[in-house]
Amino acid sequence: MTFHRPWVCLGARLAAIAVTALLCACAGERDLPAEPSFYASLATKDAQVDAAMAASMISGYRTNNGLTAVTLDPELMKLAAAQAQAMAGRDTLSHDVARSFHDRLRGGGYRARTAAENVGAGYHTLAQAFSGWRDSPPHRANMLLKGATRMGIAAAYAPKSKYKVFWALILAEPDERRG
Repeated sequence: MTFHRPWVCLGARLAAIAVTALLCACAGERDLPAEPSFYASLATKDAQVDAAMAASMISGYRTNNGLTAVTLDPELMKLAAAQAQAMAGRDTLSHDVARSFHDRLRGGGYRARTAAENVGAGYHTLAQAFSGWRDSPPHRANMLLKGATRMGIAAAYAPKSKYKVFWALILAEPDERRG
């Protein structure tokens, strides 16, 4: 003969519910991961593009297409920043807003075997800029520039512009020759 003790089963169920509730409460206190930097809006005064994330995204895209990864180059970062600021300051999307791309490279003392530049405006996040360039055949070709091993990227905020954010991306293969 088996004796049933419903209060024991009820007690065990209540204990299980209490433990589950406590575990859920503890889990709720943990910090949730921050939004990935490629989704952060750069349409604010002090926002800065996560250049390391950009290099990772572009390198992944390049390696998926059989090309070498790229690394950040301090000189290309400066040149990209100057271009993004020039476009934002003039509220104009252009490769030649200050000087031609070739003249800016030469003027900055950067010797490249090959180089390409993407500019953009109106993309508020790195993810938007990357997607816009990837989906545009000429910009995609620049991101997939054969031989490129270095890059620089910058975004500049222009609060009075309809675009709000201006972008410059430079990819290059440095000319290491001496002489």
